[in-house]
Amino acid sequence: MDFGAVLFTSDRGITPADAAAAAEKGGFATFYVPEHSHIPTRRGAAHPATGDARLPDDRYMRTLDPWVSLATACAVTTEIRLSTAVCLPVQHDCITLAKSIATVDHLSGGRVEVCAGFGWNLDELADHNVPAGRRRTMLREYIEARRELWVREEASYSGEFVSYGPSWAWPKPVQAHLPILIGAAGNQKNLKWIAKNADGWMSTPQDADIEISVNLLHAEWDSAGRSGRPRIVVLDTHGPDASRLSHWADLGVSEVVYGLPDESTSEVQAYVGRLSDKLDAFATLDPASAAH
Repeated sequence: MDFGAVLFTSDRGITPADAAAAAEKGGFATFYVPEHSHIPTRRGAAHPATGDARLPDDRYMRTLDPWVSLATACAVTTEIRLSTAVCLPVQHDCITLAKSIATVDHLSGGRVEVCAGFGWNLDELADHNVPAGRRRTMLREYIEARRELWVREEASYSGEFVSYGPSWAWPKPVQAHLPILIGAAGNQKNLKWIAKNADGWMSTPQDADIEISVNLLHAEWDSAGRSGRPRIVVLDTHGPDASRLSHWADLGVSEVVYGLPDESTSEVQAYVGRLSDKLDAFATLDPASAAH
């Protein structure tokens, strides 16, 4: 089981590049950043954590662009994977986004992973002309259409929301199959969708029982006729706990992710050092289930 680090990026505190470099030095496997293009001031959509229009953090309105952020991180790292927690593909032009992702994977030597969301902020989606009731279909088409551009010399796609004729598009991702995960509540509806359309699942801070969700995903995975096992990434908001981590490892969790503060570079570096020491202690106790 690996460990990852997520920075809720903003226009203050440590930069994504410095945070990624610190995470790589600390032995973390993956560095994650989020996405929100903007936050409408008048909203009908409830935030999953607050249950109403209130935001739990002002960084929602200060979030940096994820692919620009990961490109800067790519330039100062050599091994750590680069991902999103989560990005919102349907708020972009599909062809342009496919190019951005492939470019970062090319420049990083094949270190990109995409973790996308359906989008809880329906008001934000509406400003991008995304119909709330069709956002899952739209995301599925985006995934399919991007893969065509990534793997075929001459790609084409025809769907309800994405359509393009025979086309050339380079660079191709370095990875033969660039992983796409979905960050969403671990309920049966979402996990069934993931088993049919994605490579794995990322939990949300509101997912209380990881075991139930993991077992559901494995059952849906088998029902969909998928081979192997899905990649499962868990956001741990409580801090490292040896018994909980061992249990997750036994369940088949691929990676556990911890948040970084958006403080000064020196403060974040010190925080990463302390967090790394705690996780190293877990690896010492249970070396078979930790890779850090």
